[in-house]
Amino acid sequence: MNTPLPSDFVAAMRSQLGDAQAEQLFAALDGQSPVSVRLNGDKWRGGEWGETVPWSESGRYLAQRPQFTLHIPFAAGAYYVQEAGSQFISHILRSEGVDSGKILDMCAAPGGKSTLYASVVGSRGLVVANEYVRNRANILADNIRKWGLGNVVVTNNDPQHIAAFESWFDVVAVDAPCSGEGMFRKEEVARTEWTVQSVDMCAARQISILEQAWKSLRAGGTLIYSTCTFNTTEDEGVVRQMIELWGEQIAPAAEIEVPEQWGVECSKIGDFQCFKFYPHRVVSEGFFVAVARKAADIGGRSVTPKARKKIVVDAPKDAVKELQRWVANPEQLRFAMVADSYYALPAEYYEQIKALANNLTVIYSGVEMGQIFKGKLKPEWSLSQSVWLNGDVVPTVEVEQATALEYLRKHDISAQQFTEGINLISCEGYALGFVKRIGNRVNNNYPNSLKINNL
Repeated sequence: MNTPLPSDFVAAMRSQLGDAQAEQLFAALDGQSPVSVRLNGDKWRGGEWGETVPWSESGRYLAQRPQFTLHIPFAAGAYYVQEAGSQFISHILRSEGVDSGKILDMCAAPGGKSTLYASVVGSRGLVVANEYVRNRANILADNIRKWGLGNVVVTNNDPQHIAAFESWFDVVAVDAPCSGEGMFRKEEVARTEWTVQSVDMCAARQISILEQAWKSLRAGGTLIYSTCTFNTTEDEGVVRQMIELWGEQIAPAAEIEVPEQWGVECSKIGDFQCFKFYPHRVVSEGFFVAVARKAADIGGRSVTPKARKKIVVDAPKDAVKELQRWVANPEQLRFAMVADSYYALPAEYYEQIKALANNLTVIYSGVEMGQIFKGKLKPEWSLSQSVWLNGDVVPTVEVEQATALEYLRKHDISAQQFTEGINLISCEGYALGFVKRIGNRVNNNYPNSLKINNL
């Protein structure tokens, strides 16, 4: 890093950690970032890869950083590039016994934790991944499509709009916008933009978001608050503000065991269990997380707002028959129309998804399957990434890596190896998308937002 650490940050860390520990932290922040990923258990076919992250069964440390944009499993959503520390959320959820139910990820982009939650609950749960900034919400939606589990609703709303769904969620997670001290090693801009004023501003914003998030958490549900920063103002200070706000409404979560060798700093503030990841102690960028429950005995019924609009329409019976051909598990799904496109949605959460769409700005949910023309589905790329896809509906053509990369660049590819009509293009056993052969040419439907731009 050419940019020195901010002097006010240096002084704060010396006060917080003592000179010796602070110097170790500064040296770590000027060192090399570790590389970590989290495997998609429903897609990964690559066997052993890297070293397992101690607190994350799916997490892996990599000795070298691959060129991710040119890596076929990455393009197919078989793993997500995610900091090891933030994967600690999976350890919290395991300790809490969470493997189903409704999870709200209030500040979700770009999607690392949302995809983690989706994998944790699988077909037994629903994740609402909300992002207030629209262009970031679009990136989030792309990553959800790639992950392919179909159990996520992506929303683009202010937290107070989500709060209208009172006592609705079993888990509410707020990975709040923060001053980004934990990114000082990875991102030079994080150093140049940091100020003491930004710390105070972020803390005020964090508690404002948490006030809305708390309303959506059911009695007995779990609250997870996290940042990628080190300072006590945004971390422990915000936890203390939550205690001042909610007092006896807060209850302890299940005891979360953390072996000493992990290097995680553990503390308790009231009923909150807190965990801090310093890069000189843990192989990770900086991270802080606090967890507690809303008391089970405070009452409060779940409230679904009255529909303000009608966005999701049940698919007609003749369309359903065609749509069912394309999925391997039709009995577990319901099919709907949004505008002129058909979607597959988890049957167990169909009514809840409709309620969300009828009240919030939903930009993606379930799996977009495509449009129907003359009784036949014209499939959307997102269906190719879905774990629900029935692979026997169209021919699957395994191609060499060079051809796959041309497809991912959205270039023209040879028609010779494809059957006339719709084909599923695959490489290394990973589905990458659909192509349609028409005579001697091939239509490449890979999304523009995901295409590889480097040559």
